[in-house]
Amino acid sequence: MTWLSSHFQTRKPIIAMCHLRALPGDPGYDPAGGMDAIIDSARADLHALQEGGVDAVMFSNEASLPYLTQVEPITSACMARVIAELRPDIDRPYGVNVLWDPKASIDVAVATGASFVREIFSGVYASDYGLWNTNCGEVIRHQHAVGGAHIKLLFNIVPESAVYLAERNVVDIAVSTVFVAQPDALCVSGLTAGAETSSETLSRVKQAVPDTPVFANTGVNVANLEATLAIADGTVTGTAFKRDGQIWNEVDVERVRDFMRIANSVRGD
Repeated sequence: MTWLSSHFQTRKPIIAMCHLRALPGDPGYDPAGGMDAIIDSARADLHALQEGGVDAVMFSNEASLPYLTQVEPITSACMARVIAELRPDIDRPYGVNVLWDPKASIDVAVATGASFVREIFSGVYASDYGLWNTNCGEVIRHQHAVGGAHIKLLFNIVPESAVYLAERNVVDIAVSTVFVAQPDALCVSGLTAGAETSSETLSRVKQAVPDTPVFANTGVNVANLEATLAIADGTVTGTAFKRDGQIWNEVDVERVRDFMRIANSVRGD
């Protein structure tokens, strides 16, 4: 049994994204609605995701475009407030992704009681955000220094909107990442949020690291879910749950239910 089964109480868990609206300091922030509007929107999405039956929820500042690789303090503070206000409503495991800052993600997880984070922890990339560097050893030491050793780390090894600065085979990346960093899980993504994850890439990664959970990180929907779960150990899903399948729309509980009916059938739940 992997840690996934004990942590999420199911095989092949479906982690649903709860996308926050633009936060203070973000170009798209709405000062008229303020933090109350952000919290109200997140609460409505959270309820729809839970009513639809997802196994876990992950909060992210998806609308903080363009993303920073080291966020400003206001971003972490606002995300912590949102999650803290929603905590009485959360009835299943929850995680954090502060895009794209691994230390901030861990800090917010520690502050809010989240049990897992997803981030870019390793590698050097040419990206839409400029030269994107990481320091995995420093981040993991920070995790332990702030009392976050219990937090599960989901390593995204195929970052959105970026490529490795030097050409490397994804299988080599997966194998070396597992050896060097001992991640709790790997995430394999498409080009951008909502873009389908390559089944070939997913399969190659899973075959290379059979003892490490591998998630399909983007682009999973009702049309490809069954095939995806035949390979992957779970999914991280956001866009497929939104009204009309559009990332910036609100969560549609019926779309969540349709998705979870397929997931439950595949899992035999």
